[in-house]
Amino acid sequence: MSLVIRNIKESDYDEVEALTREAFWNVYRPGCGEHLVVHNIHKYEKSIKELELVALYDNKIVGHIVYTKGHVTDSENDNFISFGPISVLPEFQNESIGSKLIRISLQKAARLGYDAVFITGNNDYYNRFGFESASKYGVHMQGVALEDEAEFFMVKILKKDALKDVLGYFIFDECYHVDEAELENFDQQFPFKVMEIKEGQLNI
Repeated sequence: MSLVIRNIKESDYDEVEALTREAFWNVYRPGCGEHLVVHNIHKYEKSIKELELVALYDNKIVGHIVYTKGHVTDSENDNFISFGPISVLPEFQNESIGSKLIRISLQKAARLGYDAVFITGNNDYYNRFGFESASKYGVHMQGVALEDEAEFFMVKILKKDALKDVLGYFIFDECYHVDEAELENFDQQFPFKVMEIKEGQLNI
């Protein structure tokens, strides 16, 4: 399969939101909220534009990754970032598109001089990209007990000693917080889809 990976354009925004909705629908909850997260990242201009990429197949956007800034409490370093959502259309999943978007964007992030990337996700998947448990470095996620390793909260070091003497909680951009009333209203702009409760969803 021949893919083209490029930086996002403003004209891609609507297509990317629809793609994100398709990719996450009924995966972690009935329906999803990730398309609203992407919308608000764009609306409030929180995207790191050099790192926001789309993957195209036959001129159709089939994959997308977006990065935002974050910070660690009690640290003056503003060079920490995070990515997500990362989305691939269901019919194009398991074709290494997500892996390509992650690897290319991480390489760009390192070249641009960012220190570290913090994410949440499946550690079995993200370990292959060099992500480790962030608690190993003394950085934790708000709301999680300090003694909990929280393997789903991970970091990839891009610059040597980036987390030396850095301790605290990592704060993700506020765009990742989904307001349910806002989501219900926003979702009405899209074609109707049935919400389903499935085993393994986070809210069951």
